[in-house]
This record gives sequence, C-alpha cells and structure tokens, in this order.
Amino acid sequence: MMTEKPVDEESVILVDEHDNVIGTMPKMEAHLAGKLHRAFSVFIFNTNGELLLQRRADDKYHSGGKWTNTCCSHPRLGEETLEAAHRRLNEEMGMECNLEYGFNFTYHAELASGLSENEYDHVFFGISNQEPHPNAQEVSEFKYINMTMLEEDIKARPELYTEWLKICFNRIIEYYNRYLFKKP
Repeated sequence: MMTEKPVDEESVILVDEHDNVIGTMPKMEAHLAGKLHRAFSVFIFNTNGELLLQRRADDKYHSGGKWTNTCCSHPRLGEETLEAAHRRLNEEMGMECNLEYGFNFTYHAELASGLSENEYDHVFFGISNQEPHPNAQEVSEFKYINMTMLEEDIKARPELYTEWLKICFNRIIEYYNRYLFKKP
C-alpha cells in the first residue's frame, strides 16, 4: 500500500474562488500561508446507512487524533480529482469503492501551530460493505456510525472532530437524506 509523500515534499494545487488552477505550492507552505487550494473529501457509507469514520493518526501534521470522514486529501497537479479520491481511499483505508460526486464547498479554518485550511473541497460519496484495511501511518482506528448518533456526538464533543467535518456536516446530512438513503 502506498502512502502520501512526506508533507514537506508534497505540493497542492492553488485555485481561485471558481476552482481555476493558478499555480502550485508546497503543502506545508500553503497551510502556513492560508492559500486557497484544491482538496477532496470522501464519505463511504455501508448498506445500513452508517458512515465510515477514521481517527487520524496522532502524528499527522495537523488534526492528529481527531475523528473525520472516511478519507480526504489533495489531488496532484495533472490528476483528476475523482482519480485522486480513489487513490487516497486505497492508500488511507485500503478500500476500493465506486464514488459519486456530491458537491463542493469552500472553507477556511484556523488550526493549531499556526496552520490553516483554506480549501476548495470536492465531496464524493460511496456505498460499500468492504472491510477497510487502514494504513497505520494515516489512520489510528475506524468505526461505522449512525448519522443521528454522529450529529449528537459532534454537538456534545466537537473537539473530537476535524474542522472540515463539522463545517460540512449539515450538507452531508442533506445529501445523505436526499440522494443516498432517501427519506420520504
């Protein structure tokens, strides 16, 4: 299983507010400078409608030890975002799954150690009962959780979750209810 390059070697794609490419920058530099860059988030549900969460490895360069969506990262220059989402799902969680584009959103969040996330985030969804085989350098543990229970826990203990998950959660529930597990 491949892993992401060390954070000081990886670059991100800088974009404008319409997701047009305007350049590249080393990942750490972009997070220190708060530059808007392209990212993606993957949300995998099992057929019971439970979301597969991962707890980020403790030594990740930011948000270590926090619970988050199934996987997320940044596409490489010249790599289609969907292709990057498949690559990272395999690298982080040891899984393959058909992914469907859901929506995108832009967010900015201040993180510890002077870092910030300023991302144009493409969100993908999938449904799979495949057993994950996570990469221990990326993921310390995983679990499936009911969306109602997750919503309640995020409200009760927000410090346990990544900023981007909290920011987009209402849109995730809306998409979940409207398209994945339709409610009358």
